[in-house]
Amino acid sequence: MAIEVFNRYEHKYLLDEETYKKVIEVMDAHMELDKHNQNHEPYTIANIYYDTDDDFLIRNSLSKPVYKEKLRLRAYGVPDASTEVFLEIKKKFNGIVNKRRTKLKLSEAYEFVDSGREPEAAEYMNKQVLDEIEYFLHTYNLKPKLYLAYDRVAYFEKGNPDLRISFDRNIRSRRYNVHLEDGDYGEQLLEDNVYLMEVKTALAKPLWLTEMLTELNIKRRSFSKYGMEFRQRVKVG
Repeated sequence: MAIEVFNRYEHKYLLDEETYKKVIEVMDAHMELDKHNQNHEPYTIANIYYDTDDDFLIRNSLSKPVYKEKLRLRAYGVPDASTEVFLEIKKKFNGIVNKRRTKLKLSEAYEFVDSGREPEAAEYMNKQVLDEIEYFLHTYNLKPKLYLAYDRVAYFEKGNPDLRISFDRNIRSRRYNVHLEDGDYGEQLLEDNVYLMEVKTALAKPLWLTEMLTELNIKRRSFSKYGMEFRQRVKVG
């Protein structure tokens, strides 16, 4: 069964093409590619972000509060109504990210968010997470506000399943036709030769990783895909 509850730090870095190639050499020496990344070919992650009419959740997030939360629907590739997807609550408190998700069929996820009523229980669902999402939906009047997708290459450290490092590029989004089944297209958020590296772990970074970051002068930075899109498209200062 896929892991459905995560508690970890998520540190982010932006890499140019040259630096990315050097980093990948280090990754291949210390880590294993995700099973979906044969020959370093990326897989596509597509998301719908939900928010209120006045964009409260993303506006609150951009104000950098101690606690923030959001709801998103995630698919791998372009799904149809019967495809299993993930409905996720993502929270951040004092720098620690907590993500809770459950599998649903796409049609079930849409109906759940639209109605605020949990679907009839099935073996592939996480009942506790469904209860939490139902409460979330009753707290906020949410609408599908943004489609956002990207192409990912991901690694796990050999012998340490806690550490995951991913590289995203070709980040694209749209605020029209905000349905996962409508296809994979949208406006670019970053230049073609820019990669977003995310280091995800509940533990300290291994020595080889901290040495690589120092040697290549890779600096950690604050970055949110949804936040960047909101700033660019909605012209927030």
